[in-house]
Amino acid sequence: MHIHILGICGTFMGGLAALAREAGHKVTGCDAGVYPPMSDQLRALGIDLIEGFGADQLALQPDMFVVGNVVSRVRLADGSPKFPLMEAILDAGLPYTSGPQWLAEHVLQGRHVLAVAGTHGKTTTTSMLAWILESAGQQPGFLIGGVPLNFGVSARLGTPRRPAPTTAPQGAAPLFVIEADEYDTAFFDKRSKFVHYRPRTAVLNNLEFDHADIFDDLAAIERQFHHLVRTVPPSGRVVVNGLEDSLVRVLHTGCWSEVTSFGAAVSDFHAVGDPQAFDVVHQGQTVARVEWTLTGVHNQLNALAAMAAAHHVGVAPGQAAAALGSFQNVKRRMELRGMVGGVAVYDDFAHHPTALRTTLDGLRRSLGASARILAVFEPRSNTMKLGAMKSQLPWALEPADLAFCHTAGLDWDAAQALAPLGVGPGQRAQTAPDIDTLVAQVTQAARPGDHVVCMSNGGFGGIHAKLLQALQK
Repeated sequence: MHIHILGICGTFMGGLAALAREAGHKVTGCDAGVYPPMSDQLRALGIDLIEGFGADQLALQPDMFVVGNVVSRVRLADGSPKFPLMEAILDAGLPYTSGPQWLAEHVLQGRHVLAVAGTHGKTTTTSMLAWILESAGQQPGFLIGGVPLNFGVSARLGTPRRPAPTTAPQGAAPLFVIEADEYDTAFFDKRSKFVHYRPRTAVLNNLEFDHADIFDDLAAIERQFHHLVRTVPPSGRVVVNGLEDSLVRVLHTGCWSEVTSFGAAVSDFHAVGDPQAFDVVHQGQTVARVEWTLTGVHNQLNALAAMAAAHHVGVAPGQAAAALGSFQNVKRRMELRGMVGGVAVYDDFAHHPTALRTTLDGLRRSLGASARILAVFEPRSNTMKLGAMKSQLPWALEPADLAFCHTAGLDWDAAQALAPLGVGPGQRAQTAPDIDTLVAQVTQAARPGDHVVCMSNGGFGGIHAKLLQALQK
């Protein structure tokens, strides 16, 4: 079929476009601000991209319009629609669907879906699981909200027939690993995306309050996670973090599948040892050892989750641990962007306070107490822009020696929120209204041996390159 994707340059929709193209469909798409690298990736696949959401795109006459959740019915100040193409589709009565719905019907059908959900670590854990299955010869398909360095692409269909072992506990259906996002599906479907995926293996990695723009409280997110649990079949497995009270509440609401826990000492899978080199204990028996380059307790837990999920489809813990030894993580997960004058500059996707804290904790653990860490961050997610978690920022940044906050676009006072750290020149925290000021603050404070971690879920104004350039002077 010919599908036309509205909002094609988002990570999820871009991955869907790549899968559809690989499956032989004709794919076109549109977005606002069509720019590299996604635009280059899509054009390399032979996908035509259109700038904007003009109603004239009806002339393409696709079989189906696939609508991303960036699209809405919102009106501009002059009363005109922000997305005139969507209005034209509705007026003409043309067929449209959401990305998750299209994926469920045209890609996931007939596959054993392994879905990784959680407030934090979805992309990393999904990448780990895909790599474990790949290393075990299973040639899985996957759709990941980032680019795992072991694969170099964010999505692929995988084999249509599962290789040996065809006598695996869950049968011979080909495997597909998907990052299962709790954010809503589309303007016409306010359920979480993951409700569409119908997994046989569901990982519940962790659960905290997030997405304050669409969820009123933690209970509302727990309800969506329980909707996911409701879709897992009796022969399926729910892999759950045994350290999370919120997930205990989700399962107490009802669970009809096998449950495997990880994390706690009494869990089915737990770790013994430092996060960079640890033994894996399964139901009281030491079954594997992981030695790898990743840091932080959060990544140790991610590894246990991935191993427990892989175990459900017949991959032994020893095989999984060996695969993790060659795991290269994901772009923008503590990615070293360069070093100038003895100062290392990293890029990290962390944006929720807990993610900021775990990223900095992991780096502190690996560097030791004497190294200086400079945390540079922007509250860019909708939740952070609303100020819903500003009171947690001093705690989140505590492992860093110095903190620098980009304040553009905030309706709340970042300096006041960071006051417990001390704010101002010569203090532990500084704020800046623009990138150039931020770069100047960081370069003035940096000295040889420092580690500068830039944390944002956006492009952060190209701050990494600007810092590296400024540090050369």
